[in-house]
Amino acid sequence: MLAKKLNLFSLGKVSFVRFGDLTLLVVLIFSISACGFQLRGSQALPVNLTQVLIQAPLQYSPLSRALETRLPVYQLNGLIGDINTILPQDMPKTVVLLLQPEQFERRLLSVFTTGQVAEYELVYTIDYQILFPGKQSMSESLTVSREYQDDPDQILAKSRELDLVLEELRNETADRIIRLMSSQYNSSVIDPELQGGIASDAN
Repeated sequence: MLAKKLNLFSLGKVSFVRFGDLTLLVVLIFSISACGFQLRGSQALPVNLTQVLIQAPLQYSPLSRALETRLPVYQLNGLIGDINTILPQDMPKTVVLLLQPEQFERRLLSVFTTGQVAEYELVYTIDYQILFPGKQSMSESLTVSREYQDDPDQILAKSRELDLVLEELRNETADRIIRLMSSQYNSSVIDPELQGGIASDAN
């Protein structure tokens, strides 16, 4: 009988600990959200904005494709094209992202004793404009960087590594652009012309 009571007590204690851990986790999540942070993959925009149009000088540029791939992770639909791609009924729920040409800069970090370059830092910069429905457009710029080895004896490996570094840079940039949309939306300014037009229509 005593053994049964001890087992029940132990089981109840385990359940209490698990419940306590769960409560702590919930509190942490709400605390993080209150501080302005978002969990990776959480929705980046208000629920009424569900689509992002990606427009770039090269329509299917690597960054455009990276954005199109990453947007569904944040419960957003990515669409590559121009403004004419959007159906009239979809305009109120579409964010327009206008990408400028990619900019690359390669910085020397170290050299071999022979004088040949051993390591570079690749700096990737993208300028873009973002336009929320009924708001004024906003101009933004993002810069990310990566270090990579430049072994002169491994030509194929060097080329492959550079391709991987570029892919990482674009994927990180795509994620950062999407995650920034929430704060950009909150700080965006209503377009006075559009606001006046809506007021006139209401009258």
